Amino acid sequence: MTAARKKIALVNPAWSYEGSIYFGCRHAHLPLELGYSKALLERSGHQVLMLDGQLQGLSNQDLADRVSAFSPDITVVTTAPTYLFWRCAQPELRVPGDFLARLAGRGGRTVAVGPHGSTTPAPTLRKLGVDIVVRGECEEIVAALADAESWAGVSSTAYLDNDRLVSVGPVHASIFVDHPPLHWPAEWIAGHPHHHHRFDAVQTGFGAEVEASRGCPYNCTFCAKIDFRDKYRRRDVDAVLAEIDGLIAQGAGYVYFVDEIFLPQKPLLEGLVERTIQFGIQTRIDLWKPDLLELLGRAGCVSIEAGVESLTVEGRELLAKRCRLTTEELADLLIEARRHVPFVQANLIGMEEDEADMVKAWRERLIAAGVWANEPVPLYPYPASPTYRQLWGEPDDEAWERAHEHYLKAFTAFSDIQDERPLPLRELEGACCSGH
Repeated sequence: MTAARKKIALVNPAWSYEGSIYFGCRHAHLPLELGYSKALLERSGHQVLMLDGQLQGLSNQDLADRVSAFSPDITVVTTAPTYLFWRCAQPELRVPGDFLARLAGRGGRTVAVGPHGSTTPAPTLRKLGVDIVVRGECEEIVAALADAESWAGVSSTAYLDNDRLVSVGPVHASIFVDHPPLHWPAEWIAGHPHHHHRFDAVQTGFGAEVEASRGCPYNCTFCAKIDFRDKYRRRDVDAVLAEIDGLIAQGAGYVYFVDEIFLPQKPLLEGLVERTIQFGIQTRIDLWKPDLLELLGRAGCVSIEAGVESLTVEGRELLAKRCRLTTEELADLLIEARRHVPFVQANLIGMEEDEADMVKAWRERLIAAGVWANEPVPLYPYPASPTYRQLWGEPDDEAWERAHEHYLKAFTAFSDIQDERPLPLRELEGACCSGH
């Protein structure tokens, strides 16, 4: 029997980050998780309204009013600004909480998707007051919720029954490999001038985000991916290239691959060589060979963010990096990459094993060769990371508060993108998440 068609609102709220420790980029980015959800919902015949506060220049009140006018059966709100930042999401739920408070019950049944409900479903449900949260990657579960008359048996969800958490099934990993090419409203692309993580001088065309793979085959201790975007999967190359062709037709001149780890993939790179598009990636430099770095540059790559994290074997072992190269070999590869790509960055994490003089000398050598090596940044123990579990065990209802308090106490200097000292989590959420 065919499921009854429903009206579904998908909302990326109007993000703001005052007082937050949020490490991600604060420009607007395409909400890929909602784009996939829309594609799967429409495939099943549902009517979808997709809204993005930043891309459309709408406040949370504007978004709530538009959802109300649509009269949906279900409203879905994401708790992190695009899949790109699920692994380094802002800890606080202030923004989605504000949207839901303004919606005030006018959006039908409510669903939260994102890293918060995936790892800590009970406090997310209580803080936001939604009917259900999706645990894990959300697009297929959102489609399942739309098709279901009863939500009680939908896997990879959690809800409260008289304030008792009911969690159904495991966290979800999407099939992903067969996801169709996404098509975005032309005005959304036109409202996306930002080229994410790009710092070279000549930037033409609009920006966009694309996903060629999901998950990572490594399990570094600092990476928040245990409950989402964990298992490595590679999307069909033809679908990725078709999606990029659509973006080019809409005036995009640059795409950023949100892949946790952009691995060398010759068919994709060879397809990009044939297209007039530039792009940026995040990767591990130890997985590349000089010939593939040359192909990467020829394909149009203009930005590489490479995780090095520690300059000592001991430090990399503590982080479970499974890196076989020496620090010198890593430096040589980064410098080789810079021969082909205009901007190359090596990321470092603050590690006791890395002496300050050694870090200083290494950074100076790379910077002199044209590679940007950042000052080591303090590590935030996200509840979805192995680091959190090493410190405190499995995340409980106070996991975000505990991680946040630890971070504020442990560090007096923060990352170079922090303009102000972050506020305590309870203070950030106090005005909108009173259900906690």
